[in-house]
Amino acid sequence: MTITDIKPRNKKKSTVRASDPKNPNLTSEQLDAFGDELDDLRQRVLGKLGKEDADYIRMIVKRQQQFEIAGRALFYLPPVWPLAVAALSVSKILENMEIGHNVMHGQYDWMGDPKLNSRIYDWDTMAPGENWKYGHNYIHHTYTNILGKDRDIGYGILRMDEDQKWRPYYLGNPVYALLLMLLFEEGVAVHDLEVDRIVAGERTWEETKKVGKPILKKVGKQTLKDYVLFPALSGPFFLSTLAGNAVANVVRNIWTFNIIFCGHFPAGVATFTEEECENESRGHWYYRQLLGSANITGGKLFHIMSGNLSHQIEHHLFPDIPARRYPELSVEVQALCEKYGIEYNTGGLTHQLWTVAKKIVRLSLPTGKAKPQPAPVATSDETLAA
Repeated sequence: MTITDIKPRNKKKSTVRASDPKNPNLTSEQLDAFGDELDDLRQRVLGKLGKEDADYIRMIVKRQQQFEIAGRALFYLPPVWPLAVAALSVSKILENMEIGHNVMHGQYDWMGDPKLNSRIYDWDTMAPGENWKYGHNYIHHTYTNILGKDRDIGYGILRMDEDQKWRPYYLGNPVYALLLMLLFEEGVAVHDLEVDRIVAGERTWEETKKVGKPILKKVGKQTLKDYVLFPALSGPFFLSTLAGNAVANVVRNIWTFNIIFCGHFPAGVATFTEEECENESRGHWYYRQLLGSANITGGKLFHIMSGNLSHQIEHHLFPDIPARRYPELSVEVQALCEKYGIEYNTGGLTHQLWTVAKKIVRLSLPTGKAKPQPAPVATSDETLAA
């Protein structure tokens, strides 16, 4: 199921927050117009997809393979061990970010290439593709930043919003964040186990076993590949190759964590209650994606290495459009935000990361203002009367 399969219901008026002066209390008509303009933008870009996009992703796959081969080969030359680790790290980042994540979103299904098909592709990480596609493509992208629905808010480990009830456990927020950053691959793999629900007695061990079986299988496969097979193939350099693989995985984990957290949790990113999003229109769904994500500025290479998730806003708006199109989409999305008076949250990596770090520390304590009550969308008549 893709995000485009979801049909918003319109039985009731959507609600939006009016508490932030940077984000207006749009009328229902304005939300509909906003949604129509984004739908039109999406269709225009989809109509342009073709050889250029296919050539691009195949080029990225080729470069990723070249970096992996170089890294594996250089482990046979101990003096250049740092170069081997660097090459393998780049390979793993490209495979996870620009290839795996985007291919499994169905961004290249239109090509008809089985190697780049979302139903077949499974990335080089411990999280099973099928588990991840359900938890991420469906749950996260449908219920983005809705408290109680989007399990990516804190990943069941961290307190990342004031409306997450504080418990003494959250005093360890900074420590948990550090461990999650270093072990992000493993964290994503076990995310679908929903350990917090098991502890709370909301999920049986029988249900957990069904989810956990493919996770154990994938973890075993990745462990065998990175920590047994490839080190063994390097013969006398077994230990240095094993260490190099481990370091490359940690480098990839740190990079991925930082990109993901800077796109979801920096200052200015909003969360929502289920009541605010009940029966939301397509325009409100777009509005929520905009307020619930942030971008990171940078050059072309930076965007490629981030899987273009440095354009997290555009990714949340158009998750099944090839990510290489996000930079051009961002120009028109920013213009629409200016037209409707909506804040477009973007900033440099250092700035976004700093605000994320401050939030992690601040929310480890029982502080923070409660979320204001949502304001109803004004009708045209109400706007005129005001």
